[in-house]
Amino acid sequence: MTPSIKMSITETVRDAMQGWGRFIPTEDKVHYINQLLRVGFDTVDVGSFVSPKAVPQMADTGIVMSEFEKGDSASRIMVVIGNVKGCRMANRYEQIDLIGFPYSTSPTFLDRNIKSAPDQAWQELIEIKALADESGKKVRAYLSMAFGNPYGDPWSEEQILKEVGRLAAAGFHDIVFSDITGEGTAESIGQLCSRLISNFEGLDMGIHLHTKLEDWEPKIKVAWSAGFRNFEGALGGYGGCPMSGYELLGNMDTSNLQLFCDSLGIETGLDFSALSEAQKTARKIFV
Repeated sequence: MTPSIKMSITETVRDAMQGWGRFIPTEDKVHYINQLLRVGFDTVDVGSFVSPKAVPQMADTGIVMSEFEKGDSASRIMVVIGNVKGCRMANRYEQIDLIGFPYSTSPTFLDRNIKSAPDQAWQELIEIKALADESGKKVRAYLSMAFGNPYGDPWSEEQILKEVGRLAAAGFHDIVFSDITGEGTAESIGQLCSRLISNFEGLDMGIHLHTKLEDWEPKIKVAWSAGFRNFEGALGGYGGCPMSGYELLGNMDTSNLQLFCDSLGIETGLDFSALSEAQKTARKIFV
């Protein structure tokens, strides 16, 4: 089979907004999401059903879901949830295609991010999948801290490979490997991505990186060369996980993903005119 030469991009506007210090008005969120849906992203991550005390920026996700206009956009709509309660809330909205869950082998990350422990998070994830299956939605399991652990928790490539095997055996096929604290180097990212591609044929694997301005390109290059075709970003590189302790480390800039693809003749399917308009709006929102 000839490998795909197209990069599928998830625009994580939710991740860009969630830790922003100033509350972004609901109407601005809706306007921006409407623009992003015209760009041609594979998926747009529009919000989260989590505790408003923990992430006040996302307290209006239900309103946002009711007001944006998908129109004829082929982009899938994703939200992120932190527990079964959040999944039940997401299931109320027919327009949601994909439910993301921030899973991890790191106990510290799970405690900080979703106030959970490894066994509890696993059971939640299994129940979430069952509920999503009933409603016709898919689950994207994020394996956070996939490329290293800054908290002193045990970490190894073998641990990650074993956990992916457990996820696959439980029926999870959409798995995104996340490095929100920037632990991974180009070398370690390339090595793990290569092993994942070699060991798990048939899984829909992606990568979500938070990077510095100077180190984004080598990391994308090695993941692409290893065989990864699904990448996540946020226009402008805004955002960060407010519960990780590394919120100043920004998302991969989607514009850089497009630049990388342009340099190698890789298709993205993005509408450049719509992308330009969305970039202008992003610069107005994130001030």
